Amino acid sequence: MLLKFTKMHGAGNDFVMLDGVRQDIALTPEQLRLLADRHFGVGCDQILIVEKTENKEADFRYRIFNSDGGEVEQCGNGARCFMRFVHDQKLTAKREIVVETHSGLISPRLEQDGRVTVNMGAPIFEPSHIPFDGGSGAASEPLEVEGRTLRISALSMGNPHAVQLVDDIEQAPVKELGPLIERHPRFPRRVNAGFMQVMDRHSIRLRVYERGAGETLSCGTGACAAVVAGIRRNLLDSPVNVATRGGSLSISWDGDAADVQMTGPAITVFTGEINI
Repeated sequence: MLLKFTKMHGAGNDFVMLDGVRQDIALTPEQLRLLADRHFGVGCDQILIVEKTENKEADFRYRIFNSDGGEVEQCGNGARCFMRFVHDQKLTAKREIVVETHSGLISPRLEQDGRVTVNMGAPIFEPSHIPFDGGSGAASEPLEVEGRTLRISALSMGNPHAVQLVDDIEQAPVKELGPLIERHPRFPRRVNAGFMQVMDRHSIRLRVYERGAGETLSCGTGACAAVVAGIRRNLLDSPVNVATRGGSLSISWDGDAADVQMTGPAITVFTGEINI
């Protein structure tokens, strides 16, 4: 199967974009893993597929596959690249669209400076909807990990997140604790593990061990989750600049049931074709 693709990144979180509107795409998990492989394929954190939608409120359908071949509900950095991709590929002339995802509708907007703002919807704290077994919905709660008690903020931004505070982001045990939190039995669908250092009330540094992908240079939903967690814990005030290893994102949230707004870059790296 010969596939046309576009390689993109949002603050270093990189993607293979596939146009499922003008070409038929039906990839097996094995083919998805090969496409994402950095030695034998194109290489990426996630594969994003643009499809037609039957939802009358939406312009497109958005499917997201991690590098392990598993499909997931949401990807914030990917949503920005999705907007840039459909606009650059002339699939739409709109600068703001509505996109159907597995976790609901999102509304990305292409700004005049080339960045993209995405309405990521309201965060979810109800434990059964994250899902997080035995959770209370509190802003901070304990999680036992191999004999130690961590304090995490559990929430969903369309996908599950567990955010913890660290004193020094460079020394944070991301590679040690990330896999243990990701597959913790209290998170039946696994979870994205965030490590947040608060710099001041409008600035944080963040690393995220992503479900099904490992640590990435940036995570859009992880940035949203971290800011929401910090505001709920009275450590931050909106808007917040989130510095990741791949770049910076701007996140705003007015609290309670308000939607989270994320603004950041969406960059095209190259286009090509690959036999899968």
